[in-house]
Amino acid sequence: MAWTERLTLAERAAREAGALLRTKFGRHLQVRSKGVRSNLVTDADTESETLIRAMIARRFPGDAVLGEEEGQSGSGGERWIIDPLDGTTNFTHGYPCFSVSIAFEVDGVVVVGVVYDPLRDELFVAQRGEQARCNGASISVSKVMELRDGLLVTGFPPLSGGEPPNLAPFREFTLRAQALRRDGSAALDLCYVGAGRFDGFWEADLHAWDVAAGALIVEQAGGRISDYRGAPFRLDGRPIVASNGQIHDAMIGALKAFAT
Repeated sequence: MAWTERLTLAERAAREAGALLRTKFGRHLQVRSKGVRSNLVTDADTESETLIRAMIARRFPGDAVLGEEEGQSGSGGERWIIDPLDGTTNFTHGYPCFSVSIAFEVDGVVVVGVVYDPLRDELFVAQRGEQARCNGASISVSKVMELRDGLLVTGFPPLSGGEPPNLAPFREFTLRAQALRRDGSAALDLCYVGAGRFDGFWEADLHAWDVAAGALIVEQAGGRISDYRGAPFRLDGRPIVASNGQIHDAMIGALKAFAT
């Protein structure tokens, strides 16, 4: 229970940021690209991150913060990791799949993770050592035993040209799994693995703010996290595989050819 105060703040901040996003969803937004045409940022992203940072600063002014839009502020072994709007492209098009992701890390280990879906009003929560929850109810990964029976989900990174790097693995899993989805919010994808709605997730080029909270939620729901070779997942390692554990080795077998 050592991180209960941080967890309480993360839950409150995620809900307040989500409420802000609801007021802006479907309205005219200021949209710009971050270097690559398909990597978007809006005023909703920046306002959401500003709100979350302000709440953290008031309660825990000594904590470092890493956010997608403003980068790193502060230093030390205790750090918040924020994605104020995961699924910006969906958000700008009015597609109702996006989230707020907030994690808290201590000496390289994520101990608190919160992901909030503002439109479905679903709050996914995990604290290391305790069962993951959604809106207060315990969640667990699925019991699917075979990859051929699995529903998988993935995403594609912003691309400036050429073939998407995830296209070959996507083709491979199309042949091996029951079905694939591409929803556009890695944080929610991971939560859905934790809740047993998806059986597995993979993606090659994500940032810490995309996966920190969701990865903990999968682990505390009984799932497994690794890189493409099956080695322990690192926040700075980019490639991630998340599953119910039962199909993990089969997913790794399919992905090893694409590991770098």
